[in-house]
Amino acid sequence: MEQLTTGLQTAMDTVTALFAAYPLAVEWYTAFVRFLFPVLAVLILYRAVRSLLKIPRTPETWGQLSLPNGTPIPLTHWENIIGRGKNCDVFLNYPSISRQHAALCRGEDGVWTVYDLGSKGGTLVNGQSVETSAPVKLGDTVTLGGVPLIFLPQTVVEREALEEQRRAERPAAMWPSFLWLTVFQVLACVQLTAAAGAEAAPVLPLAFLGLTVVMWLYYAVLRCTRCVGFEMETIAFFLSTLSLSVTASSAPGSLFKQFCAILLGLVLFLVLGLFLRDLERVKKTRWLMAAGAIGLLGVTLLIGHSKYGAVNWISIGPLSFQPSEIAKLCYIFAGSATLERLFHKRNITLFIALTGVCIGCLGLMSDFGTAAIFFVTFLVIAYLRSGDFATLSLICGGAVFGAGIILKFKPYILSRFASWGHAWEAASTTGYQQTRTMSAAASGGLLGMGAGKGWLHRVPAADTDLVFGMLCEEWGLLIAVLAVVSIITLAFFAVRSCRVGRSSYYIIAACAAGSLLVFQTCLNVFGSVDLLPLTGVTFPFVSNGGSAMMSAWGLLAFLKAADTRENASFAIQRSPGRKLTEVARRMTEPVEDPFGEKEERHEED
Repeated sequence: MEQLTTGLQTAMDTVTALFAAYPLAVEWYTAFVRFLFPVLAVLILYRAVRSLLKIPRTPETWGQLSLPNGTPIPLTHWENIIGRGKNCDVFLNYPSISRQHAALCRGEDGVWTVYDLGSKGGTLVNGQSVETSAPVKLGDTVTLGGVPLIFLPQTVVEREALEEQRRAERPAAMWPSFLWLTVFQVLACVQLTAAAGAEAAPVLPLAFLGLTVVMWLYYAVLRCTRCVGFEMETIAFFLSTLSLSVTASSAPGSLFKQFCAILLGLVLFLVLGLFLRDLERVKKTRWLMAAGAIGLLGVTLLIGHSKYGAVNWISIGPLSFQPSEIAKLCYIFAGSATLERLFHKRNITLFIALTGVCIGCLGLMSDFGTAAIFFVTFLVIAYLRSGDFATLSLICGGAVFGAGIILKFKPYILSRFASWGHAWEAASTTGYQQTRTMSAAASGGLLGMGAGKGWLHRVPAADTDLVFGMLCEEWGLLIAVLAVVSIITLAFFAVRSCRVGRSSYYIIAACAAGSLLVFQTCLNVFGSVDLLPLTGVTFPFVSNGGSAMMSAWGLLAFLKAADTRENASFAIQRSPGRKLTEVARRMTEPVEDPFGEKEERHEED
């Protein structure tokens, strides 16, 4: 190991000496890549963004209900609300049917259950009245308000047509984006090495090389499992590359730690995604995750120490981390709910209690940026779970009143936001960070000064709370805006996935994760340029910090679990449609009999 380290250091000394001998070549190289990096960033992100947003996605179909006139209505979710309301998954325009009459839900084992939602006309299964719920099998007759519906599977022809359409909507191949990203990483590594000069350490090329290897290894392994959708991972790896670059400029001693955080985040992404495949297991674990969120915040409140004014750090030896970042994952995991659970318990009292405890702990820790993120995430989840605007308005009013009480008894908190809106008037005191960030961003222009060429990294929290300014200064406004667009794209995907999601759990979790990422990005970007108070939150995937990086990758798993495109996500069980189609085809195709004559295979009852 010592010989390897010595060899790497010798190689780095040789490279840096070469750069020192030809300073004009280094300047020309920096000038060239300043123009090239935005082009590469567009090439990397274009296919991913276009594939996530532009390709129409045909929903999966799990069965159908046949109307009295024989018209089939497909069931495109595991949880389908049936009623006269136009927002129902199965719309039935019959006067005897209630607006939300019943729900037809599929379990992880493929067993279907019908739930009566307090309808006036009642629900019957094969003539038997349903008080609360009853199992339903293929061929059964479900009568809603006197309207008989026959529960049937798809025909082979319908299934083949649907699969053909879904195959036509196959996600775009991401290997070209991975190639462009590899070029981006190599050029960035060279640029940062040249900018560091004699201070460049072997960990710099090793970190970028490690990220490239991990990225391609991840792609190769999942391609072997026939996965084809890598758009989200492309965005995450691109932003993680920017994170390594920011860390190399501001804190080169933390570069190896940041690479390990990316690696651990990817592992968390895979583990959480695979865990989400089993919805029954997820439902059993929700209470444990709720306890985990409270426990992480409670432990931090007891033994945490202050950093930048908030008691949200725990140190174990040389390592320090923010439990509140992991608590975000536990909170979304516990707050999301299946439609079946919402039938049994329509109110959100327990979820409100969980939110109150979490935000209360964050308030006592003076971490009001994270508290705001939790509250916005709560509003998204609560609305998707209940749709009750009156209750949410009352909660918002209570939150504003509570914030006023906190500011009344803790006036020093208000002083932290005293420079909001007029940072230039306090440029040497409370507005110091914001004014330096805006100055650095302006000096970067559209193309930036070059990676490692900036000065903002000397300002406290430049690579975390003010990282948007570092991106603008060193990489240029174009790449900084593309980083923001990448996060917004993930949120738009979450919204679009609502139409085709299998379960309300996946839909709620994806929307909550997407809204959290966007709101956290807004707080970071607008806070650093004085459009919002500087609350001390990170830019997802980009800011230097292990806990924040792991949290961002974990949130991505909730988005991945909402992707129902054909073979696009490892975080969902594969649709059984293709297997059933192949079986049906084999059962009807001609075969040779022992006497040399063709026969037809027919399925026996």
